[in-house]
Amino acid sequence: MTTIKFLGGCREVGRSAVMIDGIVLDYGVKPSDPPEFPLDGLSPRAVVISHGHLDHVGVAPNLMYYDPDVILTPPSHDLSMILLKDSMNIMQPPPFTKRELRQFESNLRELEYEDPIEFDNYEIEFFNAGHIPGSASVHMRGDIDILYSGDIKLEETRLLEGADTEYPHTDILIVESTYFGTEHPDRRELERAFVESVVDTIDRGGHAIIPAFAVGRTQEVLMILSKHGITPYVDGMGKEVARIIQKYPDFIKSPKELKKAMKNSIPVEWKRREIVLEEPSAVVTTAGMLNGGPAMFYISKLYNDEKSKIILTGYQVEGTNGDMALKHGMINLGTRTVKLKMGIEQYDFSAHADDRQLKEYVRRVVKKGADIVFTIHGEETEAFAEWIRENLGVDAYAPKNGDIYVI
Repeated sequence: MTTIKFLGGCREVGRSAVMIDGIVLDYGVKPSDPPEFPLDGLSPRAVVISHGHLDHVGVAPNLMYYDPDVILTPPSHDLSMILLKDSMNIMQPPPFTKRELRQFESNLRELEYEDPIEFDNYEIEFFNAGHIPGSASVHMRGDIDILYSGDIKLEETRLLEGADTEYPHTDILIVESTYFGTEHPDRRELERAFVESVVDTIDRGGHAIIPAFAVGRTQEVLMILSKHGITPYVDGMGKEVARIIQKYPDFIKSPKELKKAMKNSIPVEWKRREIVLEEPSAVVTTAGMLNGGPAMFYISKLYNDEKSKIILTGYQVEGTNGDMALKHGMINLGTRTVKLKMGIEQYDFSAHADDRQLKEYVRRVVKKGADIVFTIHGEETEAFAEWIRENLGVDAYAPKNGDIYVI
């Protein structure tokens, strides 16, 4: 008998958390205002982290009371620690204590792809998920075999190879649903339109402010700009993250191209941000959803400049500053909310599978034996579950936070 508890990330994006027989898969935060956390009251024996984004690892240190093992890939170790330390400085009050963070790191066990370990009654194995460096889909082999997709992308990008989908037999699939019902644009056309917008902004004498997630997106955007002969400034945590990623060349597609892109960019120290605005420029900077970070400094100086643009490069969770800017042309600068005269555009450089890829992914796993599918991590999970039932002929459910299934 297997017990699956859905603790967060159900019918929403953010605060991913699932517990299977005392093993927690991810335990993240939702970057809304105020932040939202998964259900608590847990006593896990192990915490398995699929990757280092805060919506999957952001409050995992809160689970250290029962001294669980924390299992993740080597890049996810470093990336999780840098983001968790940063979140302690940004989130008030901090979501966990320094002691909890120290214990979290001391409990870490690194696990490479396709190198299974035994834990309790399960064999746990990681597979490349193609989402960010070190991201993993988690296969748990026991009396019932379970596959947790994590965040997944099947097609390659400039930074990463696509996900590995050569999984063993699986009885149950827990799959992300972020872009169910949405097709991503052709990547080459997207790059072309993005680069043209950046060049047009600079040619008009403006500044292209390019908010990007520190992990994965910043490095990919820098590689795109480098490939097209644009020398951008880079500000925020993305610089340090790039140095971490370069320590793990086996986890990225082209270490040489990433190194070239980093050499082509101009790092910005916080004391010299004003200088960046003296001449037209492109600035790649955190935070990707405009909830804090150096991006807010640049926007606070440029929001009345019709020649400049905010060029978003990723998903904007409902309730974030980026979401408000897109929908209403307004932005909260902390002390006041202002109307944007800057242009605002969004380019879908998503690190997630789109509708076509999600359907193909589920088809492949069903062929591996899965006859129960749970759809999570999306706003259209119910529709996705219905599609799976109607088209693949297996049981599919869109759980709510707090739901418990005994199988």
